[in-house]
Amino acid sequence: MRILVASLLLAALAAAAQTAPAVPAAPAKTDANLLVIPAGTKVPLALKHAISTKSAREGDPVYAQTNFPVVLNDRILIPAGTYVQGKISRVQRAGRVKGRAEMLMHFTTLIFPNGYTVLLPGALDQIPGTENTKMKDEEGTIQQAGQKGKDAGQIATAAGEGAEGGAIVGAVASRSTGGTLAGAGAGAALGAAIAMLSRGNDVRLEAGTTVEMIIQREVTLDVSRASAPAK
Repeated sequence: MRILVASLLLAALAAAAQTAPAVPAAPAKTDANLLVIPAGTKVPLALKHAISTKSAREGDPVYAQTNFPVVLNDRILIPAGTYVQGKISRVQRAGRVKGRAEMLMHFTTLIFPNGYTVLLPGALDQIPGTENTKMKDEEGTIQQAGQKGKDAGQIATAAGEGAEGGAIVGAVASRSTGGTLAGAGAGAALGAAIAMLSRGNDVRLEAGTTVEMIIQREVTLDVSRASAPAK
């Protein structure tokens, strides 16, 4: 009897499965919906906020925006106005005696105008919108340009001002020419020492500065999502 009941139940379940409406499967993504941003693609950006080695810290966010569309095979891959987010990877302030200010940042995210978000590996490639800075290496490190002439001028100026002040102090203290010369020499040495111990210039990128990002590895875009209207 139990075997008969079990058989009837299995038959009923099989019949119900055959008559149940099929659940439509989600449409598969086709190759036409996918586009690849090749590695090495360069993207012009404008910074949305100022960044300086004086105040920046490792891990601080970086915000930028594309100011010109990126096009491949007559199709826009990245439209102008796309937001780009990144972070500060390393900061080094200028030394007091030697060593220039340096800063390294990486870009991590594309945010399209409609909110579609894509992760990416991006690095700084060029900084055409800045002065007195240069690219140090292929990793994207920004370095303060050399200022040997400026440093020498600052030391000479500080030494001269120190000599003048020292001469006055020496003359008042000893009321003699010898005291004046001794005071001038001491003041010059002190002024030069202070100038040499002053910290070098910081790297500073103002809001609106034009930079160029390079995409380090190919990135796949879902065109149907990237071009969808904003909600």
